Amino acid sequence: MCSIKRVQKIVHRLGLISCHRAKYKPTPSHQKIEERPNLLNQEFNTTNLNQKWVTDITYIQTKKDGWCYLSTILDLHSRMIIGYSFGKRMATHWVLNTLEDALLKRTYKQGELILHSDLGSQYTSQAYEEALKDAGILHSFSRKGCPYDNAGMESFHASIKKERSYCRPTCRSFEEAQADVFDCIHRYYNRKRIYSAISYLTPIQMEKAAQQVA
Repeated sequence: MCSIKRVQKIVHRLGLISCHRAKYKPTPSHQKIEERPNLLNQEFNTTNLNQKWVTDITYIQTKKDGWCYLSTILDLHSRMIIGYSFGKRMATHWVLNTLEDALLKRTYKQGELILHSDLGSQYTSQAYEEALKDAGILHSFSRKGCPYDNAGMESFHASIKKERSYCRPTCRSFEEAQADVFDCIHRYYNRKRIYSAISYLTPIQMEKAAQQVA
């Protein structure tokens, strides 16, 4: 091991420059946030698929179209991304598209599936609540300012940024970023990215193992 100062001297001597990515700065909300039931309560363990899903939004920068937004739903048992939407605006209909994408791919027992999200306006909207109620899904919420309540999704976001986005040039346009997101989820993450939480299997391998047991 060596000190950070030594590393800095070596980097300076070699003429290397580190890459810096702009961080998204959300517009602060002045509305009072109402705490809602945290059914998950950091109990991330599962015994099968379609027991606990988690969802969230992350931000991807493009040169031409600025910030774009990725909404995903992940099954905690297999760590597979089972639904996603990519858009230019964070609107309620957009996260509803993510939910619809997941519902088209899954069967589950109504009243036994939990979907966990943060307290964002899209997830607390009446339209989203009604969609979950109609689908027979229980809604769980993170506590305000507590990302650990949604650790599975936070881990996914960290993975795609450190292992994909930060290792490549910034996408030029929304369309280019959209294609990269598709490739990242379907070719890399779900099929090749191993997870220590699921015995170092890939999500697709864990899905197949769970289906064989069922």
